[in-house]
Amino acid sequence: MLTAFFAAISLLYATVGQAGGTAFLALMAFASFPPSEMRPTALLLNIVAATYSTWLFNRGSHIDWAKLNPFLIASLPTTLAGASIVLADDIYHTVTGLVLIAAAAVLMIGRSGRDAPDRVTPLWAAISTGAGVGFISGLTGVGGGVFLAPILVGMRWASPRQTAALSAPFILGNSAVGLIGALHAGQAPSPQTWLYALGALAGATVGTTIGLRWLSQATTRYILAAILGSAGVQLVAFAAR
Repeated sequence: MLTAFFAAISLLYATVGQAGGTAFLALMAFASFPPSEMRPTALLLNIVAATYSTWLFNRGSHIDWAKLNPFLIASLPTTLAGASIVLADDIYHTVTGLVLIAAAAVLMIGRSGRDAPDRVTPLWAAISTGAGVGFISGLTGVGGGVFLAPILVGMRWASPRQTAALSAPFILGNSAVGLIGALHAGQAPSPQTWLYALGALAGATVGTTIGLRWLSQATTRYILAAILGSAGVQLVAFAAR
């Protein structure tokens, strides 16, 4: 049953280039996973889901690597630093949840900019954004795409469709480095992760195809906002329990 839920989460998130780390964590909290297993398990599932999405986006030449590289390269050292820190569960849930709710609000009330060209991303802005998102990514145990995506769209540094393509490899790199940091901090994934990974891969396979073929820019934007908002509410609710 849990594997089916992980597959459904991965499918939904993959439609907008995300791996599902926040919802993976929410599901594991509902299922009463030991806290020490949650972060590394979510990161490992992120790697599985994001690897397929990255491969498919790259095969279709949808990833602008020149735009992505400053964000990604700057994020990796700070991701490792953040992953070496273990937050108290209530603090983690509250802080991460509020950030996601704010990000969803920005996407919902902001102008779509569908007809406006992308703005050029200043190098200093890409580096500082990547470093900040990387630290939060490692600290919280998510791949960072849920934090990067609203910034890219809100600042008009990328369209919603392009943001989906940029998010997948960003999540892959940060999740891999974050997992190393979590393991170094003494945390280990669930023994059943291999089974959950099969579900995550199946969901990512279907979800990425749906996102590439059938979702419009506006639909991608609203789905992303709904995902961020619902994940944020779930995390804040956990903290209040």
